[in-house]
Amino acid sequence: MANNEAVLAAVGPRLRALRKNRGTTLSELADTTGISVSTLSRLESGQRRPTLELLLPLARAHQVPLDELVGAPAVGDPRVHPRPIVRHGTTFLPLTRRPGGLQAFKQILPPHSPTETQLQSHEGYEWLYVLSGRLRLQLGEHDLILEPGEVAEFDTRTPHHISNPGPETAEVLNLFGPQGERLHVRARPATG
Repeated sequence: MANNEAVLAAVGPRLRALRKNRGTTLSELADTTGISVSTLSRLESGQRRPTLELLLPLARAHQVPLDELVGAPAVGDPRVHPRPIVRHGTTFLPLTRRPGGLQAFKQILPPHSPTETQLQSHEGYEWLYVLSGRLRLQLGEHDLILEPGEVAEFDTRTPHHISNPGPETAEVLNLFGPQGERLHVRARPATG
């Protein structure tokens, strides 16, 4: 809790420095934000505890991110260090690391990857972008060959299958919802 108190105590001086650097008076800031001069003065002196309702209009008025007002810690290393996942000869490289929601993967399909045409369907939505090579997308009654730079998006309740007709390796950028990620990346092979 002491750390939270230190963060909150630093907000007032930070607000005062921002206002002074911009050459703005308390009255001008009050007109811009709708916050009274006395409340602004108490915030800057540390006599008033900052709240989100007060900090949001101040961040807008000073044109800074809210993080800057509260001195949020620096973000760690933003690079993603993917661990490849290999399923049925296809490699998936995770490009996101946040759990839940949409997940991005680079999918690498070797030439003439499994061409079994058993179409599958499941809950969700899929988006894919062909980076290199060619991709065969069987979607319902459609049988399409996608070239580099082409995009497809579809409701995965429509029966579908993706393969590489060759002759070279295909690389695809995929966005899966949780259901698609479970089926395409996380599913375990059936044990007999």
